[in-house]
Amino acid sequence: MAENAPLQPKSVLRGHKAQVHAAAFIRRNERLVTGDADGFVVVWDLTIMRPRAVWRAHTNAILGISGWGDDSIITHGRDNRLVVWKLGAQDEQAMSTRLPLDPSPETRPQPWLLHLLEVNTMNFCAFSSCPPVTSGEQGPELLIAVPNTLASEAIDIFHLPSQRRLQTVKLGDKNGMVMALSLFYRSSNLVLVAAYENGLVTVGQLDSADTWEVTYRAETHSQPILSLDVSRDKDYFFTSSADAIIVKHPIPLASEQQHQRRAPEKPTQGASLLSEALASQPNPEQPTNAHSTGMTMQTEPLKAVNTKHSGQQSLKIRSDSRIFATAGWDSKIRVYSAKTMKEVAVLQWHQVGCYTVAFSSLDDETGDQSTAGSEPSRTQADIPTSTAVTAVPKLVELSVRDKRIKQAKTAHWLAAGSKDGKVSLWDVF
Repeated sequence: MAENAPLQPKSVLRGHKAQVHAAAFIRRNERLVTGDADGFVVVWDLTIMRPRAVWRAHTNAILGISGWGDDSIITHGRDNRLVVWKLGAQDEQAMSTRLPLDPSPETRPQPWLLHLLEVNTMNFCAFSSCPPVTSGEQGPELLIAVPNTLASEAIDIFHLPSQRRLQTVKLGDKNGMVMALSLFYRSSNLVLVAAYENGLVTVGQLDSADTWEVTYRAETHSQPILSLDVSRDKDYFFTSSADAIIVKHPIPLASEQQHQRRAPEKPTQGASLLSEALASQPNPEQPTNAHSTGMTMQTEPLKAVNTKHSGQQSLKIRSDSRIFATAGWDSKIRVYSAKTMKEVAVLQWHQVGCYTVAFSSLDDETGDQSTAGSEPSRTQADIPTSTAVTAVPKLVELSVRDKRIKQAKTAHWLAAGSKDGKVSLWDVF
């Protein structure tokens, strides 16, 4: 290949009939889940680049997808539903593998539905999920943040598995709709980042008195914000917009002195920290202004860059926080240095606009890539059909499968979904 030849994807996954709107790597990078504008979800096995499960999760476009543990998938659709599906490796055997492009006379079976939330999807804003600091004695818990059903500037926080709405948070007025958000813990502090239609971003922190304090507020974009993502250490985040600007923002927290002045109540015996932190369900009217609590609210971003390429969305930071990528309306996937914010690569294969990108996690890139725990993913498709198989070929076949699994887990995958219904897989950096 010529030295200046354009980079090519390692693989292209074809099967969606409509544009691909969401993508996420799950199960230690062995699976890629993609969702399209018709509401279909495809779970791709990256060891063989084939579908393992296909179903219609929503009756309208899918806004967001993520995994929850090894056996649950969360999908958020424009049909005003957020659904948690049970789909472990063993559950895939009962699923259809017929892709949306293929005509199917029968209805594709759905996975077991664990939880269903009726939510607002008029904002085109995907959900954000946040595991608790500690899971406690009552099993796994999760916080879900979505735009409020009635007030387009407010944000609802739900709790799973109880499906209760714990809070409605409003971090500002007259900013237009919430366009992107992120909910997470930094140390023991619950933090909410929200981006709005008018180009404003805010950072709110839940204090020990169950009051939301705005610690950062900046209007750095002239157009609606399309996406945001938070760094691994939760100390900064990037935003992209319909304009050509990409901005790096700080995530300031209330001073340690302020927390020392507020004595938190002693947790109830046996209750998880998550449940304790949100049990009181405070009045969600206006957040506390940082100035009123002795803080200095920050208003200056860390850095802003004019990329000269408008319409970059689905901004994602890789798990090592070294690079981030965007999906461009101009069909290009752009990769930037997280430190310098300089463009380091332009990946072009699709001929029409791209809507989503996803990085595989590098946290699973360890020396021990034992496949002992991956046995449930072995299905009938992996078993040789010949009955005259001796012991030696079996060992060789297993070795080949082990290599495929290791490749899927350790590749530096960058997936991009496009208006053409295809998903390109790149192995970069």
